[in-house]
Amino acid sequence: MNLNFELLKTMCAIHAPSGNEVAMKEFLLDYIKKEKKNWKHKVKVYEGKQFQDCIVLVFGKPRAAIFAHIDSIGYTVRYGKQLVKIGGPVFDNGIKLVGEDSQGKAEVTLKIEKDKKHHFEKPTYVYKRDLETGTELTYKPNWREDKNYVQCCYMDNRLGVFNALKVAETLKDGVIVFSCWEEHGGGSVSYIQKFLQEKYNVSQALISDITWITEGVKAGHGVAISMRDSLVPRRSYINKIITIAKNFDVKYQLEVEGSGGSDAKELQMAEYPWDWCFIGAPEDFVHSPDEKVHKQDIENMIVLYQILMKEL
Repeated sequence: MNLNFELLKTMCAIHAPSGNEVAMKEFLLDYIKKEKKNWKHKVKVYEGKQFQDCIVLVFGKPRAAIFAHIDSIGYTVRYGKQLVKIGGPVFDNGIKLVGEDSQGKAEVTLKIEKDKKHHFEKPTYVYKRDLETGTELTYKPNWREDKNYVQCCYMDNRLGVFNALKVAETLKDGVIVFSCWEEHGGGSVSYIQKFLQEKYNVSQALISDITWITEGVKAGHGVAISMRDSLVPRRSYINKIITIAKNFDVKYQLEVEGSGGSDAKELQMAEYPWDWCFIGAPEDFVHSPDEKVHKQDIENMIVLYQILMKEL
């Protein structure tokens, strides 16, 4: 597989923190409109007021759905130079953040201050003026690519979106969901799950997201199939996916964690019974401006998703 990562590079630079995913939604709608004529099968696009800033793509007679969140972590300007985290970003002195208020675009520098009274660190920013309250700041993109790796902010989860778009090129029967708010508590998957269950009788999900490199999950060793994180999916469904990966000789590794979560949280807690499995390429420097992923793991992720959407 000879992947071109220009699309991923473009998406990593789009400002779309949780709660303000409009720019990513509009980019995706424009991309889908232009590219769907090149896809092998016809797609029905659901978007609009009923779906807020989410997008649902339906192909043929779907049996399973891919969920890929389009939001990112970041910061909200409070008062003065104070910042409030969106999700769980890494914060360290010197990190460059970008945003825009009514006075124009701004590039600021993150500064960590010690709260001596309450004994904790708090993020602030350095800039020539105070930004307007409510302004959102995200990491300044710095794309790096070599023979083996791609590296930039927001691989989580623009890479999950990239994977879903590559699957869309050949998908015959299935659903692709581009969801919102995942990095800051969720909120969109429950109503989309209900829509898909009631209209299409779909109750199987694959979570197209990015996981962590750990002592048991290595870069270049294949896509990670998560057996559990803070929640425990139904084991029979996970076993089915592992068996398919084995039978088709896809390079993969198994992940077991006791923390972390994804769009799967809302699926497991929602009204209808759904099976789900988190499958994603592992990255280093998680939730930082320097998220780094091995190209072979990306290729294996795409291949496995293509197979699973046929076999499930």
